Amino acid sequence: MSNNYDVVVIGAGPAGYIAAIRAAQNGLRVACIDEWQNRDGSYAFGGTCLNAGCIPSKALLESSELYHRAQHEFKKHGINVPGVSMDIAGMQKRRAGIVRQLTGGIAGLFKANKVDGLVGHGKLLADRKVEFTPVDGEVRILNAEHVVLASGSTPIELPSARFDGSRIVDSWDALEFDEVPERLGVIGAGVIGLELGSVWLRLGSKVTVLEAMGDFLFMADRDVASAAGKDFRKQGLDIRLGAKLTSATVEGDVVKVEYDDAQGEQSIEFDRLIVAVGRRPYTDGLFADDSGITVDERGFIDVDDECRTRVKNVFAVGDCVRGPMLAHKGSEEGVMVADLIAGELGEMNYDVIPSVIYTAPEIAWVGKTEAEVQSSGRPYKTGSFPFAASGRAKAMEQTSGMVKVISAADDDEILGVHIVGPMAGELIGEAVLALEFAASTEDIQRTIHAHPSLSEAVHEAALAADKRALNYMNR
Repeated sequence: MSNNYDVVVIGAGPAGYIAAIRAAQNGLRVACIDEWQNRDGSYAFGGTCLNAGCIPSKALLESSELYHRAQHEFKKHGINVPGVSMDIAGMQKRRAGIVRQLTGGIAGLFKANKVDGLVGHGKLLADRKVEFTPVDGEVRILNAEHVVLASGSTPIELPSARFDGSRIVDSWDALEFDEVPERLGVIGAGVIGLELGSVWLRLGSKVTVLEAMGDFLFMADRDVASAAGKDFRKQGLDIRLGAKLTSATVEGDVVKVEYDDAQGEQSIEFDRLIVAVGRRPYTDGLFADDSGITVDERGFIDVDDECRTRVKNVFAVGDCVRGPMLAHKGSEEGVMVADLIAGELGEMNYDVIPSVIYTAPEIAWVGKTEAEVQSSGRPYKTGSFPFAASGRAKAMEQTSGMVKVISAADDDEILGVHIVGPMAGELIGEAVLALEFAASTEDIQRTIHAHPSLSEAVHEAALAADKRALNYMNR
């Protein structure tokens, strides 16, 4: 096996493995190093996303939602399912099977694209040399013309709530419960906290979410956040805002939690506690002190708009650099970098990155919130359409939520689209494309949308921005 490569990628998550494959497609000799190890001791490509994040969580969200619908919704369709029950072991077996298929698929893609997938630890040394320590074998020094750092991120651990892998857990362990906790606490009402809380709520847990911020989903548009918050509380999620954790201690089989809120000091007990307060860049042992790589005050690797570090021909992509920690953001950075290395055109539009929360209803947005547009001083207009007025949503028995379109008042450019409702993660694709092409509200208004479809809600919201909605009272 060669020790000389055009490109060495360290990390095989969504940013790293995509960078490696695109570089190989560009005719370059590529190696991709990763040391991810699962709980059963097996090694796998795919990083957090495929092994312990995006994919397994969506599998559990789908299973738990079907169970919830069978209990509470099917009867409205005339479907009687007496005595429906949930096989947690079966659900977890399905999740693990999906993960194995997809992570194994990456190994297959590496082979098909002639990428050398190396299992072990990679460390950047001076002069673009990479120290590769395999899980079994001797250390090798790889020579690379270009290096891409894609080491990803890891859950933030709070000093007041240390992970023990059993009672106080991170987002990975929260995916692998073998029984439904009667009382579940979640620290953090962000994307991960809401998704995991939703899974176990549907399966029977009494879920309490403690969020330090005073605003629910502070990063989302206020109208969408408000609608989602009402829906979650109606489902039974006990969301407590302005609740700042002070301590979490395990006493036997109970987690005792202390927190402060507007009423003062509070205490509550749980059977399990999930800490989901965010993630930090994972760069442990990633580069030597004399490699030339620098990081900012939060631990992110310093890069420019093209993901170049301060070291010539060394790039960094994904969660270990600035910007939202999203798999699709990392993947597109990987594509950009691989194309730049090959001398091709490569660019990244950081203003048009969609965000999705896969709860029920789903939440998705792209572009600016109304508050952001308002603070910019640019004149604007908004239009919204509720799924309660959508024929397709009614047929699906999923009428919660709305679509909101924000556009410039002067030239009609679409500035942001925000959705809470069924299949929001799929519907947002049209909005992303619209913003990428700098489309106007009129462009969507004049685009024919299939009937009956959920996408008509996007069409109607665009019409509503000019008070021309056809299937809803204009306001």
